[in-house]
Amino acid sequence: MESEGQPRLRSVVSYVKRGGRMTVGQQRAWDTRWSELGRAVSELEPGRIDFDAWFDRSAPVVLEIGSGMGEATAQLAAEAPEVNYVAIEVYEAGLGQLMLRADKLGVSNLRLLHGDTVPLLRDHVEPGSLAGVRIFFPDPWPKKRHHKRRLVQPTFVELVASRLAEGGTLHLATDWQDYADQMLEVCSAEKSLVNRFDGWAPRPEWRPVTKFEQRAEQEGRVSRDLIFEKH
Repeated sequence: MESEGQPRLRSVVSYVKRGGRMTVGQQRAWDTRWSELGRAVSELEPGRIDFDAWFDRSAPVVLEIGSGMGEATAQLAAEAPEVNYVAIEVYEAGLGQLMLRADKLGVSNLRLLHGDTVPLLRDHVEPGSLAGVRIFFPDPWPKKRHHKRRLVQPTFVELVASRLAEGGTLHLATDWQDYADQMLEVCSAEKSLVNRFDGWAPRPEWRPVTKFEQRAEQEGRVSRDLIFEKH
């Protein structure tokens, strides 16, 4: 919780509400797997999440913010069984699809959260407890008048950094150049973070190339990665 007198960080509306029903498979995943794998942020008990208890083991916790349809997330969790991987997403259909993908890959080190990231980090994640935070291809809000809705803003990055353990990493990726520039500027200004590279990070081989990223490349947009470390 914030210290007395500290202003509360407003929740950043960093997504567009979209309609659409879940598929039969996605709904089945919700009906059969959500009670074990998922929690709604709005229904969390007051206080910090005990990740060790939730995963039934002690391991580094990596939080992915905005897992989308889970194409990359399921692979990342499967390829890092030594990590307690947590994904938060606002779209039920995306979480349903992620559960389907995870089950297909036999993933057991993944837990899911449904809802907004700011209240999760602010109210339910212990400061200094995360080994890593990943924000891959957040909504770019390309129109200039909407830039204020972008997730990566100074107050948000400050909050994320406060939840990282020393040596923990904040890894961002986007295919919108002006958003990449904003990310670089904002994260570089956070005093508790240091850029691991001189500007952009080399694209990690372990980060899966999704259909979304392939489409961006076909449209002429270059994806940029940034990796900052807590010190």
